[in-house]
Amino acid sequence: MSSLALKVHDVCVNYGEVKALEGASLELQAGRICGLVGMNGSGKSTLFKSIMGLVKPDRGTVAIHGYSPTQARKKGIIGYVPQSEDVDWDFPISVRDVVMMGRYGHMGPLRRPKAADRQAVDDAMERTELTEFASRQIGQLSGGQKKRAFVARGIAQNATMLLLDEPFAGVDKRSEATMTRLLRELAASGATILVSTHDLHALPKLADEAVLLMRKVLAHGTPESVLTPANLALAFGLDVLDRESAS
Repeated sequence: MSSLALKVHDVCVNYGEVKALEGASLELQAGRICGLVGMNGSGKSTLFKSIMGLVKPDRGTVAIHGYSPTQARKKGIIGYVPQSEDVDWDFPISVRDVVMMGRYGHMGPLRRPKAADRQAVDDAMERTELTEFASRQIGQLSGGQKKRAFVARGIAQNATMLLLDEPFAGVDKRSEATMTRLLRELAASGATILVSTHDLHALPKLADEAVLLMRKVLAHGTPESVLTPANLALAFGLDVLDRESAS
């Protein structure tokens, strides 16, 4: 695989009259963690959906390791950790079953797990410290444990591109530290990780780079170079002078 893991080029997405993305372009190298920062309505969710192939851009292209989003999904390259509110936590499914979903692409049409599938699931749950909760219904886990279950699904899947939507929202500090360590380990092993987050203070510890989005990429570089007062003012719709005079 190429060291260029993700290439988003001039992507435009419209929902009727609403412009969600306007010429967004972004490149990520393999083995990097990138924080995606922007206000609500900035296009973060639409960018994720474009990368996963759930939204077809009106213009522009997306490639994951050279594959189209549809091809990448079929090959199991992309793993996704959703926001908590996007999941039905009452669904009668165990933690093991959630993680096993990551193996579906490796199974036949009947989805009967083989020894290799069960081993991959066991290894993924061990890495995410969920082994003791394997038989527990997914909704009975804490916020941080739920997030780790979906990361475990991506690990079992052997995904090389992980998208995480607000993974630290509603989790305690211990879970946040565990998740940060785990994501750093995955990046060190070659995975590319794109994390949508509002937690700007934690970003420098987690991410190698950051992207500031407001329907298009306003800035991309190290967290320190991106998260400047002037850039944040642009991204969050504030005037720098007004902001300074108010402080």
